[in-house]
Amino acid sequence: MSYIAELRNVTRNFTGITALDEVNLQVMQGEVLALLGPNGSGKSTLLRILASIDTPSDGEVYFRNTKVTDRNIAQFRMESTMVFQKTTLFNTTVYNNVAYGLKLRKISKRQIDEKVARVLALVRLNDSQQRRAKRLSGGEQQRVALARALVLETELLLLDEPTANLDPRNASIIEEAITTINRQQRTTVVMATHNMFQAKNLPMRIALMENGKISEIESPAEIFRKLSKTLASFAAVENTFAGEARVVEDGTTVVDVGNDVRIVAVAPRTGKISVFISPDDIILSKTSITSSARNSLEGNIAEILDLDSVVRLRVDAGKSFTVQITRRSFQEMGLNLGSHVFLAFKASSVQIL
Repeated sequence: MSYIAELRNVTRNFTGITALDEVNLQVMQGEVLALLGPNGSGKSTLLRILASIDTPSDGEVYFRNTKVTDRNIAQFRMESTMVFQKTTLFNTTVYNNVAYGLKLRKISKRQIDEKVARVLALVRLNDSQQRRAKRLSGGEQQRVALARALVLETELLLLDEPTANLDPRNASIIEEAITTINRQQRTTVVMATHNMFQAKNLPMRIALMENGKISEIESPAEIFRKLSKTLASFAAVENTFAGEARVVEDGTTVVDVGNDVRIVAVAPRTGKISVFISPDDIILSKTSITSSARNSLEGNIAEILDLDSVVRLRVDAGKSFTVQITRRSFQEMGLNLGSHVFLAFKASSVQIL
């Protein structure tokens, strides 16, 4: 797969602050890449540099293997568009807001009408063309801002927290639009997000950021499977528990996480620690499980999330555990809210953070 954009040893300094510190990143053509990290980690600055809004204090930026310089930066600004976290719309109609960039590009009225209608349908605002944009709800305004970017049909779409503080319906519409333009038009998307569910399901890769650096770049499955300390430090990730650890006679570690729940891990540790168990590593049954797994719990299903081929369950077993099973298993076991179930997972599946 070819690269659409690349940062080479990019540093960005502000007065007394290093927002980016020698960052290297290759953005693959046609991918959705999520930038995940706490506030102040450099996500927004990285997006602004990719958009050619800001320039590096040091290092180089390439677009399609061509170095971005003062001479060609205006050209590359036309190849990308950015949607900011704080929406700013013109005090006019939805149509005029979305059509603005096309008018600057001297597109014909017929083409503008067609393009505006298409993107407004994509964000489900096709009946709102003549409404005043600033009278819309916050979620609808964010959808207008996204449509204003999508209508330009740039190769690179940059999104800064696109669903922050939105209700589930508006967030879902925006996520669906992002997925659609990526799959149908092969638009490359780089997005900053704090939304853990979004980070697991939308991107092809996640770049984990901390203190202006990229610490890891992996698939979502790999990032959340191993749950690095960087991610655990700011993310409310399921099946992460803090407790007091002690080593027992056989050399394993028992972690008391409260509410009479004790988790057995392989690595010897003592004192206050945090542990993580991947939802994929937990076995669920309607009857007591006989196995070599050192961890056995029982509880009741408190929440069910249907994700097509798989189902994620939240089980109250003294502590809240998230378990992922196949839809077929879910149906065969006849599970419902409140069903009493048994959980089991190996000590080797418990990761100590």
